[in-house]
Amino acid sequence: MVDWTPDLTRSDKPRYLAIAEAIAEDIVSGRLSAGDRLPPQRQLAARLAVDFTTVARGYVEAQRRGLVASRVGQGTFVKAPVRQRAVAPELVDLSMNLPPEPDDPALIARMREGVAEVSADLISLLRYQGFGGARSDKVAAAEWLGRRGLAPAFERLFVVPGAHAALLGILNVLARPGDVVLAEALTYPGIRSIAAQLGIRVAGLAMDGDGIVPAAFAEACERLKPKALYLNPVLHNPTTLTVPEARRVELAEIARRHRVAIIEDDAYGFVPAVSPLPFAVIAPELTWHVAGLSKCIGAGLRIAYVVTPDARSGWPFAAALRAASVMASPLTAAIATRWIEDGTADAILRFVRADANARQRLAAEVLAPGSYRADPLSFNLWLELPAPWTRSAFAGHMQATGIGVAASDVFAADGNPPEAVRVCLGGPQSRDAVRNALEFMAHALGHPPEISSTVL
Repeated sequence: MVDWTPDLTRSDKPRYLAIAEAIAEDIVSGRLSAGDRLPPQRQLAARLAVDFTTVARGYVEAQRRGLVASRVGQGTFVKAPVRQRAVAPELVDLSMNLPPEPDDPALIARMREGVAEVSADLISLLRYQGFGGARSDKVAAAEWLGRRGLAPAFERLFVVPGAHAALLGILNVLARPGDVVLAEALTYPGIRSIAAQLGIRVAGLAMDGDGIVPAAFAEACERLKPKALYLNPVLHNPTTLTVPEARRVELAEIARRHRVAIIEDDAYGFVPAVSPLPFAVIAPELTWHVAGLSKCIGAGLRIAYVVTPDARSGWPFAAALRAASVMASPLTAAIATRWIEDGTADAILRFVRADANARQRLAAEVLAPGSYRADPLSFNLWLELPAPWTRSAFAGHMQATGIGVAASDVFAADGNPPEAVRVCLGGPQSRDAVRNALEFMAHALGHPPEISSTVL
């Protein structure tokens, strides 16, 4: 047995993760070698003055990473030196913008407990319910939205089956085939897809580092007579920018002057601990506010809270949504409500913030400074490609080696995409997988593009 005691004071991560990472570092440095037997868990726990379960979790995490192997009755042994990063990484899809998935056993157990509590009333949740959400769901929604400075009356508040359903209903209310809706020049692909299905034209507006350029918005209002302005103003997908409050006030004033409705897709609004005031606070009489839970809690939680500009606007919205989806799933809404009420949603959100930040720090270690745009809390980065790389060549080269990225074409509202790709860091991909993929990208960026000149 090797006499091994890690120094956990060098890490600010949970101690069980620090133990696993210390094992990895000491394998690389040569302090630990293949075949070394690690100290028994209780013995190491006593040395480190930590709980036995902390060491046990650390060893399990190290085993999950392929660093050690446990043999029943014999102990835990180092498997082999950490392999050098290969040029071609493991298969990893970085094309979907998803929040990091919780991996803390205590948090997962808490989530399960909430689901179990909800299932106690399972039969009633399998029935049809009134459109817009049960009163208990609206109470929870109002509590959640209150953190963004919103306090809507219940007749303006709707619980709907996800942000896509909300956007479909809103566009059905505001526009008709042939009408124009404005958006950022680079915008969320979902709004483009929904508009195309409805025969609505999406026109992109010039952007700067603070979002839509006000002069471009005012000019488009005069020229195109739009029915609405669609915005994704916090951790904008794909560029990760957040529109500051001063710019929001300026855009809202232009919208008032031209009587243009604002569709505020606040998908990422809860991810930062503090965000600028929503448009729904700055210009409530104009704004349709959509607060989905998919990006701040989990993509499978298809629930969104919609605040309409006034009670009258809610009538046609409810009719449009009822025709398309009947109602939000009472079971899914009840889970969201339970997690908001018992604090689990906040716990998940804290995890998402911490892990997103850790992944962004990882990206900063691998990619050259200034070579991409990102926010410390965004789930993605916006990689602007150096010549002679093109977006199609780079995306094709990544795909050929098992890495999925999203080329800028899908985001370009005006049909003039830049040479850039969106790279997502969250979802089910482990940090090691993300790092490996980013290291391969960094290598490719530094060696353009003969290696990919034949990629179609």
